[in-house]
Amino acid sequence: MNRELMTLAERTAHKRNLVRIRLARFGRKHQPVYNIVVMRARKAQRKMPIEVIGTYDPIAIPKPQEDKSTPVKEINLDFHRAKYWLGMGAEPTDKVTFLFKKAGLLPAFWPRESKFGTHVTKPVIKDIRETQEVLTETIRKR
Repeated sequence: MNRELMTLAERTAHKRNLVRIRLARFGRKHQPVYNIVVMRARKAQRKMPIEVIGTYDPIAIPKPQEDKSTPVKEINLDFHRAKYWLGMGAEPTDKVTFLFKKAGLLPAFWPRESKFGTHVTKPVIKDIRETQEVLTETIRKR
């Protein structure tokens, strides 16, 4: 593409998505546990993240044999910080996008194409209640 025809936003697009929300693997062999972390895009996966906003355990919790329900995979997530980083322009990876859609943080029509074949029609969480709501009167004004 001709540089004269490119807008300023197109020329600086590579600088905008410097922060990513991705999974960092921890745990033992054959028993992974992932931290959902906010990191610089070009930093190695094992390096120190900017912030840890949650955990994801991909191994389903075993259920008794008489229970025929679907096994549950555990996801712990700080919704406030996840919303903050999404608002700041952090780009989630494909798996984190899928998890955020399941949690109800991202809409099902999120513009990025996903590699995962599963289409999320509705979030698992029906009603997300803010757990730490603070009254606006108690917040000190600057």
